[in-house]
Amino acid sequence: MTTVPAAATVRHTGLRAALSDRLTLSGRSLRLTRRDADTLVMSIVLPVVLMALFVHVFGGAISGRAEYVDYVVPGIVLLCAGFGAASTPMVVAADTTSGMVDRLRSLPVRSSAVLTGHVVASVARTTVSTAVVIAAGLLMGFRPDAGPLEWLAVAGLLLLYVLALSWLAAPLGVLASGVESASALSFLVLSLPYLSSAFVRPETLPTALRAVAEHQPITPVIETLRGLLTGTPIGSSGWLALLCYSGILAAAVTAAGWAYRHRGRS
Repeated sequence: MTTVPAAATVRHTGLRAALSDRLTLSGRSLRLTRRDADTLVMSIVLPVVLMALFVHVFGGAISGRAEYVDYVVPGIVLLCAGFGAASTPMVVAADTTSGMVDRLRSLPVRSSAVLTGHVVASVARTTVSTAVVIAAGLLMGFRPDAGPLEWLAVAGLLLLYVLALSWLAAPLGVLASGVESASALSFLVLSLPYLSSAFVRPETLPTALRAVAEHQPITPVIETLRGLLTGTPIGSSGWLALLCYSGILAAAVTAAGWAYRHRGRS
């Protein structure tokens, strides 16, 4: 019987080894993203098409195109960020069901680095697609009046949002039976903005839908982004968004670690 050298079963220790593991697996996930052209293109093309549809087709009927473009772009930006995070469970599930995770467990690699790599790739995808969507919005007439501090706050809020959704998606991808079942999260993430204040003001909706739009977790983020970019009142939305998604992020990171360990024992 062949014995495995002790050095091969010992985990790396220390901050330097942990950083090396995360950088290595983040680089791998980024390379996979670059090769998955369909996901990258759709995360950019679909939000731009939706923005063009709402601005040029529905904008005049709703409130006038020039006014509506300033209203709708923050919602499209958040929808775009959701697209970037929504593919995370599928790539995690692909690694898990293909045996890649089992192979990584046989190497001196920290378990948290596996999921961190996919989250880093999600943030990178979202950064690229969000930049393209904002540029498209500017071409369609979007005129934000945000200063440097407001843009910095927008970037920070979007980063928190994407991190929370990506880490929330990671344990679902680990526990999913396949890529198809993991894709169910995409439907949830992409449907919530339509029942928020992203595209129309909640007060124009029927009573039941208005209650949903005003009290779901996407609306505070959209109202905060809209306020930062266009100067509309933010009220308590900023604090609600920070508290909500900081809590989701903390719980999701814990759940991801538990799911990864649980999958290893199953």
